[in-house]
Amino acid sequence: MNLLYTMIDIGGVDMNEFEKDPQSKGNDVVDSIHGFVWPFLFFVFIFAIGVVISVVGH
Repeated sequence: MNLLYTMIDIGGVDMNEFEKDPQSKGNDVVDSIHGFVWPFLFFVFIFAIGVVISVVGH
């Protein structure tokens, strides 16, 4: 209902106010890559520590 009211009130579809002045003007792909790579490396590191402890323990 809000979208319909907005379209009738403005006379068309207007740009979202947050799209006019974004906090980050960078590419989202770079942020997505960072969001995947760093946690992945963290869990690989934790796994490697476990493997080292398992090998040294025998």
